[in-house]
Amino acid sequence: MEIGFTTLAMFMDDNLEIIKKAHEYNFEMIEILGESPFFKKENTMAFKDCGLEVSIHAPTVDINIASLNDGIRAESVKQMKECIDYAESINAYAMTVHLGKIGRNDPPLRKAAMDFACESVGELVDHAQNVIVSIENMPVRKVFLGNKIEELEFVQKETGCNLTIDVGHGNTTKNNEELLELKNITYCHLNDNDGVKDQHITLGEGTLDLELLKKVKKGIIELNNFDNILKSKKVIEKNI
Repeated sequence: MEIGFTTLAMFMDDNLEIIKKAHEYNFEMIEILGESPFFKKENTMAFKDCGLEVSIHAPTVDINIASLNDGIRAESVKQMKECIDYAESINAYAMTVHLGKIGRNDPPLRKAAMDFACESVGELVDHAQNVIVSIENMPVRKVFLGNKIEELEFVQKETGCNLTIDVGHGNTTKNNEELLELKNITYCHLNDNDGVKDQHITLGEGTLDLELLKKVKKGIIELNNFDNILKSKKVIEKNI
């Protein structure tokens, strides 16, 4: 497995320091957390040709590409396109995207939101020239789109996008085995939980079946603490 980590773990640190840490601990990949404070930091171009395979997690805070509100949806897609442009400027190879949320989970409204999400992802795929657009499976809460196999496959079929599989999210929806068999997986997010809530805790401290790690080719450890990322790296190396 190629192993990397999310910059969430060192979010407000200087990017040069983040890259230095990645090399110091022999990581091969890094996923940039693209929430807006990141773009105000110094050295945002430091990830270009930094000796790591770079991806970016598109912003999610106050963003909803499936919104039933046309204005919110349009602005969300606009910001996603800006993130793609940045990703291409640093030679990142992929961008992970959340499909969005539905405020009220009535079946007709969920279908409408899924159609909007699909339309939005299609726009992003068309906009991207050298970056893979990769949608992420989501945890069990009904508000999230993309926590069902059929929803992920629907968007894939309609847009040609890839998938980012979060095994922690899959641990809450009880379908990790199926998720890891899906086609065109770009990479996986690796984290653990109690099987009920999306907790993003250290691997081995929850109920995730660690045997699943053997099926992962590229894994980004997605935790908010670098010490716990290092602990999880050791768990991975022990179990693959």
